[in-house]
Formats: sequence, structure tokens, C-alpha cells
Amino acid sequence: MDLDRARKMLTTELAELDERARFAEQSRAEASADTLGQEGALGQHPADYGTEVNTSMEAELSVDTIEEQRRRIIDAVERLDAGTYGRCAVCHREIDDERLEARPEAATCREHADTPVVT
Repeated sequence: MDLDRARKMLTTELAELDERARFAEQSRAEASADTLGQEGALGQHPADYGTEVNTSMEAELSVDTIEEQRRRIIDAVERLDAGTYGRCAVCHREIDDERLEARPEAATCREHADTPVVT
């Protein structure tokens, strides 16, 4: 894959994730305020309280997922800067362009896609 194209794809994805992160943080803050700002379950229907707890948990999961996605993108940009982008972190062979087009943050070839990569 052309390295300039890869950098553009990664920086675009990072900008989109930053926007999603702002929204997720706002949602998490609102969900926390709703859950904590009340007197707990006292005087509240259990289903309402359960819904608020579920919303809070979903917001937290969303924030965590976006943070993980951002970390993978940043790692890929660092590989670009280091000159190792496009090489499998396990076998050091070139990652095929089709995989990088679909997942520009990929650190491994298809053969090692399920292999954990320690950074």
C-alpha cells in the first residue's frame, strides 16, 4: 500500500474516532450523572434504575472500545514513522494491500491475524 495513502486513511480514521470519543465521553458523563444524581433505587421503579445502570455500562464500554481503536491507529502511525508499517509483527513478511485497505491499522498478515501482538 502507498504509505501516503495509508497515513491519510489512518489520520482520517483517528479524527473520526476523536469525534466519537467526545460523544462517548459526553454520553458517559450524562449517564453517570443520571445514575448518581438520584437517590439510588429508592422511590424508583426497579426497571427504571436498571435501565439507567445499563445505559451507564454501555457508555463506559463505548468509551473503552474507542480508546482501544485509537490505540491501534496510533500504533499504526508510529509504525509508519518507524518504517515498519505494512510488515507483519510476527513473521515480518509484507501484509497484502487488500488487508491494509480493509484494516489500515493491521499489524499482522492474514496468517497471523489471531496472534496477539505485544507492543
